[in-house]
Amino acid sequence: MIHAIAMLAENVGLRRRRLQIWALAVVSLIFLMLLRDRIGAGWMNPSWAGELGSGTLLFVFLTALVCEYVDSSLGMGYGTTLTPLLMIAGFEPLQIVPCVLLSEFLTGLAASVMHHRDGNVDLLRDRTVRKTVLLLSLLSVAGTLAAVVFAVSVPQFWLTAIITSIVLTMGLVTLVTARIRLQYRPAQLVALGAVAAFNKAVSGGGYGPLVTTGQVVSGLSSKQAVAITSLCEALTCAVGLAAYLVVHGQLFWPLALPLTAGALLSVPVATLTVRRMPESAMRGGVGLVTCLLGFAACAKLFW
Repeated sequence: MIHAIAMLAENVGLRRRRLQIWALAVVSLIFLMLLRDRIGAGWMNPSWAGELGSGTLLFVFLTALVCEYVDSSLGMGYGTTLTPLLMIAGFEPLQIVPCVLLSEFLTGLAASVMHHRDGNVDLLRDRTVRKTVLLLSLLSVAGTLAAVVFAVSVPQFWLTAIITSIVLTMGLVTLVTARIRLQYRPAQLVALGAVAAFNKAVSGGGYGPLVTTGQVVSGLSSKQAVAITSLCEALTCAVGLAAYLVVHGQLFWPLALPLTAGALLSVPVATLTVRRMPESAMRGGVGLVTCLLGFAACAKLFW
């Protein structure tokens, strides 16, 4: 009993220390960005920043941090919300998409490791989790390659309409079954995994809502689904990024670096959020966010 209390106190102390280090890192980076234009020193104006001012760098950093926090907590929402915000800020789509893929690749790997470390999922010993990761990873590669080959011939309106319908349906099912424990059925993931990867490669978003809710409806817990989605999406982004580098050659580093820094710094807090959130609340949150994204996609499609 005494040993268990001591272990609990130690874990609380480690989590508090993690949050303190995280807060220090975020505040320090914000301070340096705000100070950059005022000082004007050479080391404060690195070549990778290009012509971007401190305000733009800070906007990219904070936007990525918030969007990835939501994504790593609920398994969805990073590319879907970040891409249009960056376009509004004046960046070109061909600058945005590969940078988003790079940041999601790195944060997906980091989030899956932190989810495993925080006990949200057991990637090493849980056979069901390993089977799901392998299945979704294979489907992700297949869907991404299929998107590269066939995207030109796919009518964009009908593809968007179908995917939007699937997202809304999965969100509603997740909300209805939020307090029901479902039996795990990996066969239900096959179509969803392939369609989600195809959608990611074609539009740059839409992977998380399908894959996360698909796993929940197939019987996995929400915490496991969020962690597995992070790992599988990292592989999907790696394939998409490799294809982009082969075709276009290089990244737009002034956007890529602050974007990746903000996204990576969200991970330690997001995985702790998942750890502390009750399972029913997690499933309800996943379902609600999925429905909202589906309705937003409908509004964009028809209006």
